[in-house]
Order: sequence, then C-alpha cells, then structure tokens
Amino acid sequence: MAVPIIQKVVALFLAVCVDVCLFYASGFAGIQRAFGHLGLAWLSAALRWSAVSVVTLLTLGDLRPMLVRFITAYSLLPAVLETGTRALHRQDGQCGPAEPRCWLLCAGAALAAALFWEITVPDTDPAAATKENKQKSRVLFMRVIRLLKPDYPLLAVGLVFLSLAAICEMFIPFYTGRVIDVLGNHYQQNEFLTALLFMGLYSVGSSVSAGCRGGLLLCAISSYTCRIKGKLFEALTKQEVGFFETTKTGEITSRLSKDTTLMAKTVGLNINVLLRTFIKTMGMISLMMNLSWKLTFLVLMETPITGLIQNIYDTHYQRLSQAMQDSMARANDAANEAVFGIRAVRSFNTEKQEAHRYDKRLMETHILKTRRDTITAVYLLLRRLTGLAMQVFMLYYGRLFIQKGQMTTGNLVSFILYQSDLGDNIRTLTYIFGDMLNSVMAAGKVFEYLDRKPQVSTDGKLKRDHLSGHVSYCRLNFAYPANPSKIVLQDFSLELKPGQMTALVGPSGEGKSTCVSLLERFYEPQSGEILLDGEPLKSYDHHFFHKKIAVVSQEPVLFSGSIRDNIAYGLADCSLHEIEEAARKANAHDFIQEREKGYDTEVGEGGSQLSKSERQRIGIARALIRQPKVLILDEITSSLDTESENKVLQALARCPNQTLLVIAHRLKTIEKADQIVVISGGKVKEQGTHQELMDLRGSYYKLREELFTEQSSPTGGTADA
Repeated sequence: MAVPIIQKVVALFLAVCVDVCLFYASGFAGIQRAFGHLGLAWLSAALRWSAVSVVTLLTLGDLRPMLVRFITAYSLLPAVLETGTRALHRQDGQCGPAEPRCWLLCAGAALAAALFWEITVPDTDPAAATKENKQKSRVLFMRVIRLLKPDYPLLAVGLVFLSLAAICEMFIPFYTGRVIDVLGNHYQQNEFLTALLFMGLYSVGSSVSAGCRGGLLLCAISSYTCRIKGKLFEALTKQEVGFFETTKTGEITSRLSKDTTLMAKTVGLNINVLLRTFIKTMGMISLMMNLSWKLTFLVLMETPITGLIQNIYDTHYQRLSQAMQDSMARANDAANEAVFGIRAVRSFNTEKQEAHRYDKRLMETHILKTRRDTITAVYLLLRRLTGLAMQVFMLYYGRLFIQKGQMTTGNLVSFILYQSDLGDNIRTLTYIFGDMLNSVMAAGKVFEYLDRKPQVSTDGKLKRDHLSGHVSYCRLNFAYPANPSKIVLQDFSLELKPGQMTALVGPSGEGKSTCVSLLERFYEPQSGEILLDGEPLKSYDHHFFHKKIAVVSQEPVLFSGSIRDNIAYGLADCSLHEIEEAARKANAHDFIQEREKGYDTEVGEGGSQLSKSERQRIGIARALIRQPKVLILDEITSSLDTESENKVLQALARCPNQTLLVIAHRLKTIEKADQIVVISGGKVKEQGTHQELMDLRGSYYKLREELFTEQSSPTGGTADA
C-alpha cells in the first residue's frame, strides 16, 4: 500500500527534530565527562538510531530495507569518523558532539552512500522472482562464480599472489614521497638509500607476484572454458529433436563457441582486475587517511557521482550488448544456411541474394555496435571530466594545508600519486563491476540451455530381461512443435506384433515417418501413448530402450572416423567379429574388404568418401549389430540394388522373433509384409495382407496402381509411398 506524501513529509520532519535534539544534547559537558569523548560518540549513535527508527516506524507503519540502511549509516557515521581519527592520530577528532558542520557532513555522506547503494544494488522482491527475474545479470554472475568451484584452489593461490602484488605496488608512492621529503629537507644518505631500497624491493615483488597471479588465473579460465563448453554440449545432446527444429543452428553454435568463451574469459579476467583493484583501493585509502583524512574524504566524494554515471551507462550498454549478441547470432545463422545449402544457392543463382541477406545482418550488428561505442565514448568523457574536477579541488586544498603546516610537500606528492591511482581504481571498480554484469549477459542463453528440461523425458528406469517387441499405438494425437496448429496424427491406433513385418504405405506427408519418430521417442504425443510390451515407452531406461529399438533411415548419418567406428557407434564393448557379422547381414562386408584399410577405412565428413548405397548398408549394419527387438526400416531400399535388397531381407528373415516396421516404396518389399497399413490423413485407413487389401479394392489398390508401379524407374519404382 502506497504511503501518502503528507505522511512521508511528517515522518521526515519528526525524525529530523528528534535527531537534532539528541545530537545537541550529546554536547553537554556533564555528559561528555561521564562517558568520555569516544564513548559518548557511540552512545549518541545508538540513541539516535533507536529514536529515528521508532519515529519512522510509528509514522510510516513500516521500515523498508532502504530506510534501515540509510538510518544506520546516518547514525553511525560520526562515531565511526571519531573512532577512525583516534586510531590514526591518537587524538580527538574535530567532528565532536553538537557540531553543526559535522551533522551536515554526515547527513550528506549518508544520503550519497544510500543513493549509490540503491542505484548499484537495488532490492529485489522475492515474490516477483519469475523466470525472467532469475536471469538478471547479478544472479547470472553468481552462477558463473559457483561454476568456478573446481578451480577454487588455483584461484586461491592466485589471490595470494594478487594480494602481494597489490600491497607491494601500493607502497611505491609512499616511498616516493619519502624520497622527496629527504631531498627537500636535510639530506641524509642513509634515509635516502633506505627509501630507494624499499622502492626497488616493492617494485620487484609487485612484478613477480603479478606474473604468478596472471599465469594461475589464466589456467583457471582455460579450465573453466573447457568445463562449461562440455556441460553445454552435454545439455544440448539431451534435448529433444523438436528443440533443434525450432532453434536456429547459428544460434546454438554461437552460444557453444563464442558465448561460453566470452563468459569465461571476460568474467575471469574481470574478477582478477576487481580483486586487485579492491585490495589496492582499501590499502590506498588507509595510507591516504594517514596522510590527510580531510583530503581523503574530499576525494571520496567523487564515488557517488561516478557510480551514478556508471549505472546510467550500464543500463544502456547492457541492453545494446544483448541486442548485438542476438544480431550476431542471426548473422551466423544466415551464413550457415548459405554454406550448408550451397548447392541450392548455386542451382537457383541466388549468390547475390544470399550475400545481400548476410550483409544486411552484418549492417544490423554494425549499427548496434556503433550505438554502443557512442555511449561508451560519452561515458568515458564524463568520467574523465569528473576526475579532472576532483584533481583541481584536491590541489587547491592541498596548497592550503601545506601553508597551514598540516602537510609536507612530500606527503602531498604521495597523496597526489595515490589520488591518481585511487581515482582510476574507483572508476575501474565501478566499470569492472558493470562490465562483469554486461559480459555475464552472454551467459544468459548458455544458462537457458543448461537449465532447459527436455520435453521428452529420459528418466525411465525399466530394463526387462525378456522383451518380446510387442508395440501398441494407442489413440495418438500429435502435431510437430514447429507447427502445432497442423495435426499430423489423429486418434491413431496400431499394433506391431513380434515376429511380423508391418509395412506402412500412403501418400507423402500423411504421417508414416511421424509414426517412426514417435516410436523412437524423438517427440511426445499431445495425447495417447505408445506401449512396448504393455509398458509406456517413457518408463524404459533411455540406453536400454534405444538398444532394443533400432532404426535405419533413408539417409543414414555417418560420423567422421572409420567404418568400424560407425558400425559400432554407441556400443562400448564390441568385437571385430560382431562388426563383421553385422556387415555381412547388411551385404556390406565385401565392399569393405575391397578397401585398402578394410574396416579402418575413413568414411570422411558425413560419409563423403562412400557412395550412397555403401552408406546405406553401413547404416543397416549399425542397426543389426545391436540385435534389436524392434527394427525400423524407413525407405532404406531406395539406395540398394536388387541383389543387396534381397540379401538384407534374407538376413532379416533369419530373425523370426524380431518386430519389423517398414516404410518402403517397392512393391516387392510391401507384398512380403505380414500386415500392410494404409495411412491417410493421420489415421489408419486400411489394414491387412497384400491379397486382402487387393481384394478390398480400396485405397491400397489405388496406391498400387498409382505409386507401386515397377516400371516407374529402371530400378523398379522410386515414387514416395
């Protein structure tokens, strides 16, 4: 519920009144004598925090985390400042009780700190932690850090060297000021040589430690890159086939190759810079407080301004970076499509069109990159103007402090050197923090793929000792994920019995190959289920299931490697005898033996070193070596000559207990089937033996006349069934 503006004004007025009263009450001499100067400062802080919190709670009815942080910083700053002054200078500070300038200084500093915090680290609403909110950059960054866990030992040793390098580098300006003071006052050779010696030692220590740090962190980054790429590839291979149909190939390869490297390298290197800069910054602030706490607070006033500029920059840079990543993925996809389809490009004379399309994608990326670089240029200009203004103020007040005897010339020189580094370090901290968040956005898609649950579950555990191979399609309704509005199978039911060959026939696009894809569990039906020996397919163990059900497609996919590797693909322990036996059944042994290297012959990329018929027979051998209970032949005879086809069918006939599902366009193959199923419109239109369907003179009879004519080609027909 929103708080009215009048109620907020009243709360602010009452809180200020109560706080001012307590602040000035702490200045009474009697109270100071009773508690002491330092004790009074902390007692006053506790009372002010309690009073302001109670007043705010009573007037507003609720204390938000933002108000709690502001009230805490506002109340404790005077006590912290007083304690720090006593610790550094062994005397009471000038920000004592009842000092109006102290009250104003602490109020302004607390307000600036609260503004900086809310801008850079805003609160998140746990109730609104939706899927989109979880992909926020800070959440992604923490996930990246957690994935670095195996490399923590390397990072820990690297952190030690990083700390040593930062500490050594931090003391070099201090001894530079010492040298100037020695030269400017009464010259003493021993002090001069001592200062030079320490400067040299710290320089050497900084260089050696920095080298060790860099080597260790680079090793950790390399290890992380390999690991995250492996995790992503493993996650991708577990996705269902529909995922790859709806996701662009260029996008997947871009995430796998570029984004994983970017998130590992950039985040890893930024962590290195962030930790080094943070340690140096803390050390520099301590040394600068020792030189002049007044100038130090003046310099630190730059931080909220820098943080505000950085936050505005990060907002725009992050948005443009994400848009540029998507644009580059689209450009890669356009290039991949043209390369993979180069034959079609050449056939249709569309080289210029494809080049124009790719150029258009590149121009989109170029425009986004130009906008991003322009924002970066404006940001750098504002950042440097802010630093320049702070240097002018520092030099002005430094001259006043030297005139009053509060600083020496050497101290001012050391302070200037520290300030120059500190300004860069603070800007680096804000920049690196934002840059890490921006670079982590490249991990958004990577984590999206890592977190994605496959639509087709592979969590089944069932492994039957005896499997007959009885398959039942039970009232299936199915549409492909890429086109959910088009129903491919409607109320589809079919039974495949062990020891029988079932042939699916029908016009192209009526659902024959879809039946095969569903049986292989490439997709899940929207309704209905497929049973194997009375159990749903999803209940079977993934590896067990795909060993018992094998498929040979019209265009079998071969992988780079030897013929032996391709036949035994997916089988860890497979002897050469088993490979040769499977090759003989597929009528592939003879042509393999004719090769110089036999079964060690390289097939080339995608089997390019083999003919289509040879690739087909190797695909059949790869299926037969598994001795499956259910064998699916998806139009495989199109690439086989009559002799090879007869030998393959004879080999299959020697497996009487095997369930055979065939999609074929040769009449000879169809006639031998135990049952022929005519599919039309996603339904079983006719079912029976060849003779039964011919006597029926229905759809099958017409298909035989139209599609299964042996004279349609020299090889006996090539029409698609």
